[in-house]
Amino acid sequence: MKAFSMKPGADLRPQISRVWKLSVPAILTQITTVAMQYIDSAMVGRLGANASASIGLVATSTWLMSGVSSAIVIGFSVQVAQYIGAKEAFHARRVIKHGLITTLLVSLALMLVGISIANPLPRWLGGEEVLWEDSSAYFLLFAITLPFAVMNRLAASFLQSAGNMVVPSVLNALMCLLDVVFNAIFIPKYGVLGAGIGTCLAVVVICFVELWYCCFRYEPLQLRRNERCSLDTSILKRALRIGAPVGAESMAMSGAQVASTLIIAPLGAVSMAAHALAITAESLCYMPGYGIATAASTLVGQSIGAKDYGLARRYGYITVVFGGAMMGLTGLIMYIACPLVFRILTPVREVQIIAAQVLRIGLIAEPLFGVAMVASGALRGAEDTLVPSILNLFSMWVVRLGLALILVPIHGIHGMWIAMATELCVRGILMLLRLIRSKYMRPAVE
Repeated sequence: MKAFSMKPGADLRPQISRVWKLSVPAILTQITTVAMQYIDSAMVGRLGANASASIGLVATSTWLMSGVSSAIVIGFSVQVAQYIGAKEAFHARRVIKHGLITTLLVSLALMLVGISIANPLPRWLGGEEVLWEDSSAYFLLFAITLPFAVMNRLAASFLQSAGNMVVPSVLNALMCLLDVVFNAIFIPKYGVLGAGIGTCLAVVVICFVELWYCCFRYEPLQLRRNERCSLDTSILKRALRIGAPVGAESMAMSGAQVASTLIIAPLGAVSMAAHALAITAESLCYMPGYGIATAASTLVGQSIGAKDYGLARRYGYITVVFGGAMMGLTGLIMYIACPLVFRILTPVREVQIIAAQVLRIGLIAEPLFGVAMVASGALRGAEDTLVPSILNLFSMWVVRLGLALILVPIHGIHGMWIAMATELCVRGILMLLRLIRSKYMRPAVE
């Protein structure tokens, strides 16, 4: 009986240790990403509420375009993780070659779309006229830089899929440092436009470094001249099957974010600025969730590649518990610290007060939001993307927007955050149920 009682702990210990080892660098990567957002927001926030609102106005549109590109990244990186787990590095490198070319072409197409809509976009979103010029300029720079950002994300995702979380973390930290330097140079001269220039330059520099390391220095993924790689439509079809539901989900969910912007834009620049800064502040709480979700996708993908479905399911459960607990902790810390955070991000007292009020509403949902993030990452590693995407769309469009349409006219910006918190709780429950019931992580023989 003693041996039986100790066996689960003995079995779980190496898995928990591996989750921790992969999660910590991934979380550090998220820290530097969020630090860049804080730096931009703090520097721009010093220019006043209109400056913060001008970026917040087009933020959801940047998420929409980033979401489409992320689907492509996921479609190829999941394949890399599974081939690495199966110890078939040659096939992983073939996927990388297809992924690089496909992602470059798609990101260039997205860039052209972004450039074409940059000027009218703030008007379409219902923003105040005073915000149009800065919003358009910021979005234009985002669109121009998008191919570099996507290729950088692809290279980082390939490295993470192969189990290398450290290099993307270090390079993200370097990107954060470059962002500070470039912002300090350009924001005093160009304002909101300067923030876009600084971030864009940092992204471009790190993109080339990350691609160089992934393709020419990291041995398992290092491209070899003697390995011929003709077009393999099966790789593209598989990437499409994995990524298409994620892409549709990202577009629809970002579309819902744009719809949310349309709902709150008439509330004025102060509410818009408070909303944008509250989202930026809340992103600090996302770090464990996104980092652990990355580790979950890698660990589950490699286990599926090795045909160990039981281990894949175990990694899914461990990471979900870990992610929910960590985001609950960061949510609690932010609940206490948010007034200080907003004093750093903006000098406008009214914006500080409203941002703290609405953020504290949203923080109630952080543990279940963490469950949703990590469960989604685990399911993607198992190529289970269609049903989770449908569930996410239902949660976003029906629960969040439905409640927002009812609550915003009554409670203003506070009503939007009540709707957001409720929806995140619903999403967490739905994703947990899907993880438990997913056939993709059930062993062939129990």
